[in-house]
Amino acid sequence: MTQTQSPITTAETRGSALEKFFRLSERKTTISREIRGGITTFVAMAYVILLVPLILGGVTDAHGDKLSIAQLTTTTAFSAGLTTILMGVVGNVPLALAAGLGLVPVVAYQAAPHMTWPQAMGLVVPMGIVIVILAATGLRTMIINSIPLAMKNAIVLDHERCRCGPDRLHGDQARAR
Repeated sequence: MTQTQSPITTAETRGSALEKFFRLSERKTTISREIRGGITTFVAMAYVILLVPLILGGVTDAHGDKLSIAQLTTTTAFSAGLTTILMGVVGNVPLALAAGLGLVPVVAYQAAPHMTWPQAMGLVVPMGIVIVILAATGLRTMIINSIPLAMKNAIVLDHERCRCGPDRLHGDQARAR
């Protein structure tokens, strides 16, 4: 690669099917950079695959039933993998998705002791439907945009860095516009 040649125009990305589908050069990235990012993200999120089964598998429901840690681990890994692949292929954005650890203890320690596991897990479905509606209608973006930047920074949610905006640009790209 010569000094005048941009890293995004290397033979690695130029004209490949991956380049065309994910628009890598437009996003100023390369296949190898995305692979490194994916590995880093997996390592950073792998704790979810361990923690969710440990939390849910350690609690009994109102009937005294326990969930299998092996099945919970498989389900957690499968759902994270499937939703991450869908986000990349359907949404065309490099975001990894997994179970939210904020809700897991609520289901385990507040809901499950008072109902069966199917009932407790069923409580999660309406919340997911509401989140999908908020995202699909644009209300989620409107809510995020209404939060002052100082508050976003205070709660570690920077609109430009989390790619929440309608144009889904990173901070430097958004500022350049």
